[in-house]
Amino acid sequence: MRIKKVILIYFSATYTTRKVVRALAQTFGCEVTELDVTSRLPDTEVRMAGEGELLIVGMPVYAGRIPQQGAQALDMIKGDGTPAIAVCVYGNRDYDDALLETADLLADNGFHTVAAAAFIAQHSIFPQLAAGRPDEADMAKLEEFGRACKEKIDAWHNGDSIPAPIIKGNRPYKKPGAIPLHPHGDKKKCNSCGTCARLCPAEAIGTDEPWKTDGDKCISCGRCVAVCPQHARRFSGLLYAVAEKKIVGGNRARKEPEWFIG
Repeated sequence: MRIKKVILIYFSATYTTRKVVRALAQTFGCEVTELDVTSRLPDTEVRMAGEGELLIVGMPVYAGRIPQQGAQALDMIKGDGTPAIAVCVYGNRDYDDALLETADLLADNGFHTVAAAAFIAQHSIFPQLAAGRPDEADMAKLEEFGRACKEKIDAWHNGDSIPAPIIKGNRPYKKPGAIPLHPHGDKKKCNSCGTCARLCPAEAIGTDEPWKTDGDKCISCGRCVAVCPQHARRFSGLLYAVAEKKIVGGNRARKEPEWFIG
């Protein structure tokens, strides 16, 4: 099967997941269309049934699962036996059941997942963990994965049975849990530009006092920290310091990308 068009769908709060799936899409050397579902769901249900189309989905890993908004978006994307590649991006701790969850959602909505991969990027809450990743070595492996996917799909003829990859993970999935760490703003540095409030996926920041965060809504994605032009937002506090010591200290060893091809 010759791929003529790649459709990218991604949730990427700090833009590293976007970087990964964009690079993967380029290995197919064809037209690419993007749908960023980080801040909003699609306006209507999206149906893919065109000949030569490939869906690539990129999701971050939050506490071993994909974000709820990402799952809701995937429920609005429908295929008709359309080939798909599932990608999750995590901060060097573990991707747990997130990749399997993504592939299952694709299967439930009419897609045929031909490959899946987990790549590492700088941690969105503890940036010293996997700092600078994806790096050159990661990008080289990403290109290698893309070539392997392309070869697999090129050899697939309509009507052929192509096995789904056996993906690491567990069913039932890891129980989702709230992350009790929320970034806040420095009132002195904040100039109330509203960028963080406008781009927050969870609408956890108000425009009247943008240095505050609604902890009941915040999903700890780090988007506000990444986009603040004044660098006025950050994670901090005693609980953060304790978690930082545990998470960073226990996950310093470099992890490498993993992929699964049917």
